[in-house]
Amino acid sequence: MSRKENESQEDPCDRYVPPFDGEFVMSLAGTKPLVAITQGDPAGIGPEIIAAAWPSRELHQWCRPVVVGYAEYLRRAASVRKLQLDVQEVANVEDAEPSPCLISCLTLGDGRAPEIPPGRIDARAGEAAHWAILLATELALSGKVQAVVTAPIHKEALQKAGHHYPGHTELFAELCRTREFAMLLYLAPGAPLKNPAGLSVIHVTLHMPLRKVFQSLTVDEIHSKIRLVDGFVTLLKEGKPRIGVCALNPHGGEGGLFGSEEATVIAPAVRRAQSEGINADGPLPADSVMVHARDGRFDAVVAMYHDQGHIALKLLGMKRAVNVTVGLPIVRTSVAHGTAFDIAWKGIADPGSLLEAIRVAALLAAKRAVSPPSP
Repeated sequence: MSRKENESQEDPCDRYVPPFDGEFVMSLAGTKPLVAITQGDPAGIGPEIIAAAWPSRELHQWCRPVVVGYAEYLRRAASVRKLQLDVQEVANVEDAEPSPCLISCLTLGDGRAPEIPPGRIDARAGEAAHWAILLATELALSGKVQAVVTAPIHKEALQKAGHHYPGHTELFAELCRTREFAMLLYLAPGAPLKNPAGLSVIHVTLHMPLRKVFQSLTVDEIHSKIRLVDGFVTLLKEGKPRIGVCALNPHGGEGGLFGSEEATVIAPAVRRAQSEGINADGPLPADSVMVHARDGRFDAVVAMYHDQGHIALKLLGMKRAVNVTVGLPIVRTSVAHGTAFDIAWKGIADPGSLLEAIRVAALLAAKRAVSPPSP
């Protein structure tokens, strides 16, 4: 057997030992949550990482997973990964009977999967991904599932299908009619972090050109993100979360020499949060705040723009990073990577981030069952 064939048959859960198991979730919620997993863009690695993750023993201890998408893509993905998996097509999530050898799939439309070439931008793929998100969100809002986990979509394919959203985050916010929301990257406890609560990084601005970031930063927006991350981390730890707020300019603006946003926009937002009893500190130079967070000084970091948060956290642990949309009335997590068209349908995509996204979704669903979010 070649090394590649051996890797394709490797139990994916052996790559990462999770910090909690199904018994922990059961003790919180009383039952395993039902988790809807959207298939993502079928031209990318979504179906493949779902198939690769499915045999994991831990996955089925954490939750009852059901895929929202097309059964045919899952069958093809199992074949690519050389996995002996059956696919059960269901019309209702209540009928799902998932197991490590049986994928339950809630089919879209008439169940006929469009013929989509791998690794290419295709409007039909964007439409399929969109349908899956709509159905999974509807299930979560109605309480039929307790969490949604999304495989990666391709934003250009989504646009070609006529759905003009910068990404998952904004689409979920609209579907849930939520105005106060944000993208958060979460890294669970474990090396190199020295913090037992892990590390959360929330973003004030997100999918926009850098030239628009400066005009988009306001006291209200920064304050909102501080509040959102404080609420999220409160679910995960005892005691007040410790939050570090990034500066925008080099060296924290150097007393106004390199910019005034620290004094005029960021500091007032931090003071407002502090007046509400939130343990926030900043603005702090962005090139050092993540080092302090890694070493345990902060449970969370507020980044001013996309790459300021993404790059630093992914360097700490990209394969374990999880994307969480905070502020929604539902639990939604995702992988922290894209569609990876260059390796799609080659049998080599790593399911580690998806497994972690499912684990975190199950944990958040269990926590919410015990302590529902305030309306």
